[in-house]
Amino acid sequence: MDSKGALLTAAQFNWNVRVYYEDTDTAGVVYYANYLRFFERARTEWLRHLGLNQEKLAAEEGLRFVVRRATLDFVAAARLDDLLQISVRILKLAKASLELEQEASNQGRRICAATVQVAFLRNADFRPVPIPVSIRAKMQP
Repeated sequence: MDSKGALLTAAQFNWNVRVYYEDTDTAGVVYYANYLRFFERARTEWLRHLGLNQEKLAAEEGLRFVVRRATLDFVAAARLDDLLQISVRILKLAKASLELEQEASNQGRRICAATVQVAFLRNADFRPVPIPVSIRAKMQP
């Protein structure tokens, strides 16, 4: 585990997220759309952990990662003050995209699971481009 609470094991990156009042709905559980926010934060921290700065990539290279598809499966409820572990794991690294498995768990108990397809695009026209070899190398387990 690093100083920011991230853990990388084999091909999996883990990031801790605390549930705040603003994350919950009127029933006192995490509002379903907030899992997408938690997953986005974990993906961003994973890229940062790999040494990839998304803003720098966009500004200097004219390239960016964007979510193309996300499928979520809600298994159990998370509540105020829970400390969730959000994981990121590559399922498939294709030419211009990657498919990720993400999971929110609480003390080892699965709360929400997702499959997220992320495309690599050129800023100028938002067309897919091959993921550069230098970036692919950082994503290999």
